[in-house]
Amino acid sequence: MLTTNPERVRAMVACAQGIGVPRGSGMFRQALQAVAFLSEEKIAAKVDYLKNTFRWSDAQVSIAVRKYPILLEKSKESLKRRSEFLFSKVGVEPVYIAHRPVILSYSMEGRLRPRYYVIKFLKQNGLLDRDLSLYTAVKMTEKVFVEKLICPHRDAAPHLAEDYATACKGEMPYNFRFI
Repeated sequence: MLTTNPERVRAMVACAQGIGVPRGSGMFRQALQAVAFLSEEKIAAKVDYLKNTFRWSDAQVSIAVRKYPILLEKSKESLKRRSEFLFSKVGVEPVYIAHRPVILSYSMEGRLRPRYYVIKFLKQNGLLDRDLSLYTAVKMTEKVFVEKLICPHRDAAPHLAEDYATACKGEMPYNFRFI
């Protein structure tokens, strides 16, 4: 940024503010990064894509981009895969994602799918004594997730740790094939 033309920096700042991220915000640096190499036309096109893909209103896109500006850098294919999974498999509503857009930053194979399958398995087998959201589960570190959701069920579901590890490799364990 120090070697960038001052006019370009001013334009980036204006663009970051234009997508709804105020200068004093903790997300402002991410917003600058997100818009640094995007033209206004590309940003507008990405906003339209987000609205169509996630069935968001203008206000919901604004919320999502303010909370997670790097969303503008995500590839269309990546966003599409995540939207299909979150809507069709998990069954979340568009507004849920708009208020938790960082969920779109997590790996489908390494985090979203495996953790969703663990939660679903635990719920279907009566092993989860509270309502746990996918967002809460994916935010956890690997260590905390295993300690809170895998280890306590060692006796009732001895295969769970192995199934989770298999799912994290992108494979579908038999016990995670739900009807």
